[in-house]
Amino acid sequence: MIKAVIVDDEPYSCDTLSMLLERHCPEVEVIGICQSGKAALEKIPYLQPQLLFLDIEMPHLNGFQLLEKLNDHNFKLIFTTSYDQYAIKAIRFSAIDYLLKPIDPIELKQAVDKAILHTFQSLSQQLETSISCNSCYTCCHANNGRTSIDTCQ
Repeated sequence: MIKAVIVDDEPYSCDTLSMLLERHCPEVEVIGICQSGKAALEKIPYLQPQLLFLDIEMPHLNGFQLLEKLNDHNFKLIFTTSYDQYAIKAIRFSAIDYLLKPIDPIELKQAVDKAILHTFQSLSQQLETSISCNSCYTCCHANNGRTSIDTCQ
């Protein structure tokens, strides 16, 4: 199960996306819905989603401003917007996908699949790094701290 947060100032858009996810992407659990950038800025660090569905045009704090204020984030990003002119900027923010409203269920499923794939690839790389470090740690202690690259492989 991948945990997601929806950020959109339009309640209808939040409800529609939530319903589409429930019907077409059962592997996604919506753990929060924020109807402003300010609310998202407060909730996202607490909720720690793996996936963020983000509208761009919102009053007071747009989607890009929100991302800049979040600084370090550890989630995959899918923009959901009515505006196609922000696609290039979205790529610069490492978006997994860019969905135009009204959201097509097939495109949504493809975007979610892509986000899940990226999530598991990241976890796999972290696990490989962790195993590699633990192997060298174990090897080093097994040889009383005297080790070389050869003995740890």
